[in-house]
Amino acid sequence: MKNKSLNIGIIVSVVTLLSVMAFFVRTGATADSVAVLKTSGMTCGSCSSKISAALEALKGVAVTEVDVNGGWVVVGYDTKDVKPEALAEKVSGAGYGSSVHMVLTPEQFKEITGRQIGAKVAQKSGCCGNKGGGCGSRTNS
Repeated sequence: MKNKSLNIGIIVSVVTLLSVMAFFVRTGATADSVAVLKTSGMTCGSCSSKISAALEALKGVAVTEVDVNGGWVVVGYDTKDVKPEALAEKVSGAGYGSSVHMVLTPEQFKEITGRQIGAKVAQKSGCCGNKGGGCGSRTNS
């Protein structure tokens, strides 16, 4: 009888703990829209990481793609949680010039690019990816 009470106590504790943890877990956003932001001031992969981290901290952002060389930031987001203007403001707040260039559905994005938003794209090496230096490093020739 004592073991049965102990087992019930453990089960109740675990269920309670899981319930509390589920309340604090951020559920993944789904992208029902794609914002294409024209962004200036990006120079390397570090800029890309900074922008992605800033955007992904927003509720409703599902995926980000940053094209440093082209000056584009593509964001898959949930229109119930965030507006495209707020995405551009977040990028601007991270220190880059940014404005909404266009808003697409995921289907339109796929028609234009031939792939789903968030699908892996071959990365081009930038200044931060080169051996022997990166952004801010000084090498004498």
